[in-house]
Amino acid sequence: EVQLVESGGGSVQAGGSLRLSCAASGFTFDDYNIGWFRQAPGKERQGVSCIQNRYGNTWYSDSVKGRFTISSDNAKKTVYLQMNSLKPEDTAVYYCAATPTVSRWYPCMSGMGDWGKGTLVTVSS
Repeated sequence: EVQLVESGGGSVQAGGSLRLSCAASGFTFDDYNIGWFRQAPGKERQGVSCIQNRYGNTWYSDSVKGRFTISSDNAKKTVYLQMNSLKPEDTAVYYCAATPTVSRWYPCMSGMGDWGKGTLVTVSS
């Protein structure tokens, strides 16, 4: 059974940093893409970042590029999202999700089928 457990959310002032973790189990970690998504109150869920564990390829949304960094510890089966220079508009519930890797050229965020329960990030101005 695929399990994804997020942690690391919390409250921070604008300009601060947080590191989210996504602990994975129940599947061959190296063969999966892990993505981070977020959903703010009253807004649609949006993709934030993604990593292909086998190839190390990463993707970021324009809104977080240069501020967030995704990384993966394959030994710990954990993906991290380092969030720096946080803004109030980053406030959301952050979810990690997983999907088997199709190929290094296939969009990283496509086809996410398994989801964690989310962790809340609140950024105050």
